[in-house]
Amino acid sequence: MNSRGAHSQLQDSVPVTGLCPPGAYGVHDTLRYGFNNVKNEILPGHPLELSEKNFQLNEDKMNFSSLRNIQGLHAPLKLQMEYRAARQIQRLPFLPSSNLALDILRGTDESVGFEDILNDPAQSEMMMGEPHMMVECKLGVF
Repeated sequence: MNSRGAHSQLQDSVPVTGLCPPGAYGVHDTLRYGFNNVKNEILPGHPLELSEKNFQLNEDKMNFSSLRNIQGLHAPLKLQMEYRAARQIQRLPFLPSSNLALDILRGTDESVGFEDILNDPAQSEMMMGEPHMMVECKLGVF
C-alpha cells in the first residue's frame, strides 16, 4: 500500500471530465450520451426556437412590469426573492428536482405541458452520471 494518505491522493487526482474524451479510446459513447446529431450542428435552428427557450423569462418580465405598475416596486422584488429561494431547494445532484415550490409560485402547478406527458429531455436517464462522483463534485471533495 502506498504510504501517502487517501486525502493527498484525492488532491493529486485530476478531474476526469475535462481531460478525457467522452468515450473509451476517443470514441463517442452512444450508450451513455445517445446518438450524435450532425444535422443540428450544421443547420441553424428554427427562428422560433430562441423565442420558445426564453418564453418563461419573457413572461416573468412582463408579469413583473405589470405588477410594478399596479402595486409598486416592492411587489416584484418580493416575488423575485421568493423565486430565488424556491430555486435553491434542490435534491441530490444525481436526482432531478421537480421544483414544485417554483411551479406553485408561478401558478403552473395545475397546468399540463409537454414535459408532463412525454418527459423533459433534460431529465433523461442518459444525462444521469455516477451518483458518488456527482455528489463529490458538488461538495468539492474530489
